[in-house]
Parts: sequence; structure tokens; C-alpha cells
Amino acid sequence: MLDRYGYATHEVLNQPPPLADYDAYETDQNLRAIVRAFGAGWAGPKLAQAGRTVGGAHVQLLARQANRHIPELRTHDRFGNRVDQIEFHPAWHELMTLAMGQEVHSLAWTERRPGAQVARAALSYLWNEGENGIMCPILMTYASIPTLRTNPDLAREWEPKVLSTRYDPRQTRAADKTGVTVGMAMTEKQGGSDLRQTQSVAERDGGGWRIVGHKWFFSVPHSDIFIALARTERGVSCFLVPGWLPDRSRNRIMIQRLKDKAGNKSNASSEVEFRGAYARLIGEEGHGIREAISMGHLTRLECALSSAGIMRLAVAQAAHHASHRRAFQRTLIDQPMMTNVIADLHLEATAAAWLAFRVAAALDGEGNESERLLNRIGAPIAKYWICKRVVSLVHEALECHGGNGFIEDHLMARLYREAPLNGIWEGSGNVMALDVLRSMAREPDSVPALLTEIAAAKGQDPRLDAAIRDIESDLSDLSRHEGQARRLVERLATLLCASLLVRHAPHEVADAYVASRVEGPWTGAYGTLPRGAETGKIARMALAV
Repeated sequence: MLDRYGYATHEVLNQPPPLADYDAYETDQNLRAIVRAFGAGWAGPKLAQAGRTVGGAHVQLLARQANRHIPELRTHDRFGNRVDQIEFHPAWHELMTLAMGQEVHSLAWTERRPGAQVARAALSYLWNEGENGIMCPILMTYASIPTLRTNPDLAREWEPKVLSTRYDPRQTRAADKTGVTVGMAMTEKQGGSDLRQTQSVAERDGGGWRIVGHKWFFSVPHSDIFIALARTERGVSCFLVPGWLPDRSRNRIMIQRLKDKAGNKSNASSEVEFRGAYARLIGEEGHGIREAISMGHLTRLECALSSAGIMRLAVAQAAHHASHRRAFQRTLIDQPMMTNVIADLHLEATAAAWLAFRVAAALDGEGNESERLLNRIGAPIAKYWICKRVVSLVHEALECHGGNGFIEDHLMARLYREAPLNGIWEGSGNVMALDVLRSMAREPDSVPALLTEIAAAKGQDPRLDAAIRDIESDLSDLSRHEGQARRLVERLATLLCASLLVRHAPHEVADAYVASRVEGPWTGAYGTLPRGAETGKIARMALAV
């Protein structure tokens, strides 16, 4: 009986192999086209190295371990001394070592050639396909450089270690370390995005300051330095707060708890009290919000890039599954409705990448006023739109896997929890839409800079030409009505995406995007590309092969 029936009830058939040990850069035709178009082709070898790393089975294992074994707060040592340290699984530190070793945080500031911001953005985009949790400390470390440079003394002291590619996990004074990371301490319970409501107080203490207050969302509490806001007699000011003091003791930063987040599990986010924490002033006293906004502008764009990277990974995983799974004598990717879904997802991810990278490319246009203005208005547009679309895209991509996608063993479940976060970080959707209106009011030349960029595709598609004429005539009216801000930003985002695709993407991609998003009514649901779209060809573009 045992020989006849045994214990194996079946063979495992019709299940796809894991998408692992592939080159996430070389197999991403869209990203390679973006890098060439925006003058960062010289970074190809660095990007290929990063692509092989993040596409490798080893990084996938590290990401899984870092999210399963989440950070733990250790407030006291065994003798009762207050230490306020965070304990991580070794996988976290290995991921940080790999990513910082590949210059994800530093390349934009250390390279002196054109396209440096785009090259660094591409590294970030790729590493968001590796593990999103480590990207929070990395993006804040990247974004801190312009703020530090407002104070030449602080820049000379800290910049070499901030830009170091030698990650050092030790939680001790910076003088003993090979490299440091930077955190942010802005948000308080009563204010949220309204930084004018900051209640933490700073008082002079010799050549420095002492801060007393409470921070509701304190990012990466094990960082070596923090950019923080506190109120002085002259108003809200910006400060540099070291995590540890020269005598190796912990600065008076008391971690109250780690936040139990829905996603982003590998990253430690906390609630803290400053109990006389030592700090140094950055910039001009009373003008701290200005300094914070300059850093926040970069982190907002990074949220858009991060979401675009998540979109690429989710679509690649869905296409990979659909190309191996069979039903009714055909692979799923060849079933007409699934073909339409995969193609539509690829369109969305492709457009998101072009939008985010065009805004990043404007950062490289130092000294060009039109590029500065485009970046100013483009960053909140990109963050609003891409961070909205990533949620529905990941949901649809998960659905392509059926029940397998909803199991924690599969990374789609992790991406599903991760997807909403970038829309909240650095300002919610309403804040982004209001920031677009603020750009139009305070820097009115940003409007023609944006419209000129969109109009660069004029004459190549009559449907897009008609939509551009409509927005040009409607813009002044829409911009006066705050309640229509989201609708306005959506139209600007889709038109800018369409313009970029018409100019740079394969014809079948641009044509399908304009037909579905610009020409007629669009519900935003995926798998609704109109008849005539070359869905089969577009769907195959999504494969990571």
C-alpha cells in the first residue's frame, strides 16, 4: 500500500519560479532609456552593479529577514543605565552596507559631471526594488547636504562622514565612526504638516543650545545626527542635534516607543522626548521652516522616486508570474484580459518613472532658472500623483498572483503594506496639492516653465495637442479654487507624463497612454486600455528579462 500510494499527494506543477538573480537595471529598458535621455549614461556600470545586487536572491533573503525580525528598542542596559539604543537584525546592517557602499546617498554630491542627480536617483529607484525600509535613512542622509551647507562650519565638520560610503552600524559618537547617517525631527502631535505649530523650545547654552520638547514621528532614532525644529525667542529655528556626545554618552534624546507601523517594518520610527538635548543652530534663527522646506523638497521628490521603484518591481513580479502560470491552455499573460491588465500596469509604471526622473533631472540644471522653477512645481506634482497611483497599482499587481500574492512568504504582501506610506511621508496628498497652488502664487513663472515642458510634445499627437490647449485655457480658473486643487494636479501630472512618453517612449506605449489617460474618460482602473492598443507587445515589455 505504501509503495502504491506513498505520502506525496502530487507534484508541484504550474507554479512560476521565483524572480531572482536577475539584473534589475539591464532588464529595465525604460530605466536605461531615462538614464540616457537625461545625461547620466556615464553611470551605467554603477547602475548595472546595483541592478545585479538588488535583483539577487541574497538581497531578497536579507529584505525578508529584516522585515520578519523587526527593530527592538532597548531603553536601559543590564545595570539600569539609560541607553536608548535600537537593536536590528544583522540583515538590516548588511543591506545598509551594500546600499551605502554603492553611493545611493552620496553620488549626487560627489560627482561633478552633468546628470549626477539623475544617476543617484536611478540608484535610489533600483534600491527601492531591494528593500524600502533602508531607504528612509539613506534619503534623509542624501537630502541633508544642502541644509548642512548653509552653515560652512557644520558642513566642514560633518559632510565627509555623511558622504562616506563606509557604513558603520555602531551606536556611538560620530568621531569614532567611518560614516554617519542623518535623521529628521520635525513632526509634533499638535502640528502634523503645519510646522508653524512647533512647540519644542530651544534655549542658549554657551556656544550651543538645549532643546526641550516632544517629537511624534522621529525618523531613524539610531541616526548619528538629526535635523530638528524648535522654537526660540525669534521663532521656529533649525538645529543639528547629535545622537551621541563627544564623551560617548547618549544625547538627552529619550525614545518613548517605536511605532508599530502597518508597513516599512524593517525601519525604526519612533516617538521621543528631548530633555535638554544639546544642539547647534543651522541657518538663521527664526527661519527654521525655510531650512526644513529645502530639505523636505528633496525628500518629497524621493518619495515619488521610491514609489516609482515599487511600481516597477510590482509590475515585473506580476508579469513574471503571468508569463509562467497557465490557465485554459495558455499562459496568463496571453489571456486577453490579463494581457490588458499587465500592459496597463506597465504604462502606469513607465509614466511614473519618466515623471519622477524629469523632475530629478531639473535638479541637475543648476543655474538654469526654468529648470529650477520646473523642479519647484514638479516635485509636489510628482509626489502627489505617483504616490496615489502606486497604491492601486500594487493592489492590481498583487491580484495578478491570486492567493499566492496575499501570503507573507511572497514579497507582494510586503509591497502592499509599503505602498501607501510615501503618500503620507513628507506631506499628504492635500499638502502636495496646496504646495502646487503655492508655487503658482509665489513663483508665477513656474507655470509657464511647466507648460513649456508639457508643450514640448506639441505637433506629435493631435489628441495631446487638444488637451494642452484645454489646460492652458483652464489653468487660471482652476488655480483659484482650492477645492479643485487635486483635479488640477491630476491633469497636470497626466499631461506631463503623456508629453514625456510621446517624446521618449516607444510609440505603442505613448499611443496607449494618450488614448487611455488623455483622449477620453478614464476611471483609473487597470485593464481598461481601449481597442487598438498594442497590449500584447506592451505587456511583454514589463518582463524583467
